[in-house]
Amino acid sequence: MDKVEVIEQQVRNEGSLSALYNNCASVRDPFLQRARASSELTIPMLMPPEGHTSSTIFSTPYQSIGARAVNNLASKLLLALLPPNSPFFRLVIDDFDLAEIAESQRGAVEEALGSIERSAMQEIETKAVRVPVYEALKQLIVTGNVLLHFPKGENMRIFRLDRFVVKRDAMGNILEIVTKESLSPKMLPESVRMLVTAQEDYGTKDYDLYTCVKREGNKWNTYQEIEGYEVPESRGTYPLDKNEYLALRFSKLDGEDYGRGYVEEYIGDLKSLEGLSKAIVQGSAAAAKLLFLVKPNGTTKLRTIAESPSGAIVQGDSNDVSVLQMEKFNDFRVTLDTMKTISERLSYAFLLNSAVQRQAERVTAEEIRYMASELEGQIGNIYSILSVEFQLPMVKILLSRMEQSGKMPKFPKDSIKPQIITGVEALGRGQDLNKLVEFMQNISPLGEEVLLRELNIGDYISRLGASLGIDTNGLVKTQEQKQQEMQQREQQQQQMMNQDMMKNVVEGSAPGALKSMMDGMQNMPPEAMEQMQQQMQQQMAQQQQAN
Repeated sequence: MDKVEVIEQQVRNEGSLSALYNNCASVRDPFLQRARASSELTIPMLMPPEGHTSSTIFSTPYQSIGARAVNNLASKLLLALLPPNSPFFRLVIDDFDLAEIAESQRGAVEEALGSIERSAMQEIETKAVRVPVYEALKQLIVTGNVLLHFPKGENMRIFRLDRFVVKRDAMGNILEIVTKESLSPKMLPESVRMLVTAQEDYGTKDYDLYTCVKREGNKWNTYQEIEGYEVPESRGTYPLDKNEYLALRFSKLDGEDYGRGYVEEYIGDLKSLEGLSKAIVQGSAAAAKLLFLVKPNGTTKLRTIAESPSGAIVQGDSNDVSVLQMEKFNDFRVTLDTMKTISERLSYAFLLNSAVQRQAERVTAEEIRYMASELEGQIGNIYSILSVEFQLPMVKILLSRMEQSGKMPKFPKDSIKPQIITGVEALGRGQDLNKLVEFMQNISPLGEEVLLRELNIGDYISRLGASLGIDTNGLVKTQEQKQQEMQQREQQQQQMMNQDMMKNVVEGSAPGALKSMMDGMQNMPPEAMEQMQQQMQQQMAQQQQAN
């Protein structure tokens, strides 16, 4: 590519992505300022100040309640949104397709869907989604906004609020997203590096890479731009419900493009606690300082006091020496009581005093259910927002890529849909277990005879295994296996009946000859035995006719 072609590709006008990003940044600035104020009182590195570098030393708050509160709430949200022991979603079949499935096959279908759900959860574990999701939740709690990116073939990435802008319609639907990344010349792709090598300052600065994702009709169009050049082969499209970029909000207000953080709701208590903590630290340092005063015209010498070791015998007058110390302990007590009151309010708001704080490798389903209920009661409709803007889109992207890679079968379009189970029931198919158990408890009084006549036990066992997340293949007998076993039992019964019949014939005939014949028949092959039985049955029938 020569310089003429490079100049022709250059796009330096008002329609460039850099200009679009800067125009949208003015709408974002108020939210960004509040986010930085919230981060300064909790975890400063989550939203660093403008112009920071890798060598920037962040200021440390005088209190640690803010940081502990954010980490604690993020951990509990992660456990409730992505439970480790069961899927956080379930696959449901369209009602019309469900009507076409035979009743006897419902259990097998549930088992197959449960297997796909477990595969999806294994894919989540393989992609190490929990680590970036935990960081994203901390961003949501503090700043109220975060952008997730699910690049194909790579792990999930997150963008802070100062690295992206977004436009939404009046209903809150995303219309356009523009991200900004700083890349060193060595990190640029070869095609991009060829575009910027003509610049005089090439190699001496980082370059800003802009990525635009814009909704147009029923699809998403995306392309990239760097230094006014469109990146070659960067254009692409996504289906409307499978966008790789998810702009999340902790809370939302109609007509606003950005959300507000949970910390912002308690910024007053955090500021008060920070001021009181600072006063206590500085006051305690001043109170800890001791000064010895010596009368100027006294007989005791300063050098004697300063240089004498402990326990030494020196000449002097005790009235010449006094101790100066700040006596503000009563004031400190009032300050400490106020801090305690504020800390209790923050602990309640951020679930620091939660009853579920057991440290274990495997947390029970009941503990997760309790935690989900507590979160739902304390934080309100956070589940409804995250289920629509995070969980459901992530599952759709994950299932689509599993289908493309052949890790799950292809289903007819819109026949199988993921359904997020949120709030108290954020335990995937585990909630079905309680319903099945309750159902069985209610019909058990009808008696065993009624249950065997009316209930399909095999289908019930398959559904029970699916609700527990257990792969029942090889564990529960198939219909073919049960039919084969039934045929074997019938053959054994028929053989026993034939043997009894032959025994009766032996007992009614000459004992010696027939007994020896019976002993010889023990070693006969099955074909010969069957032929012998048929002949004996014919003889018995002839004898009965003669009689």
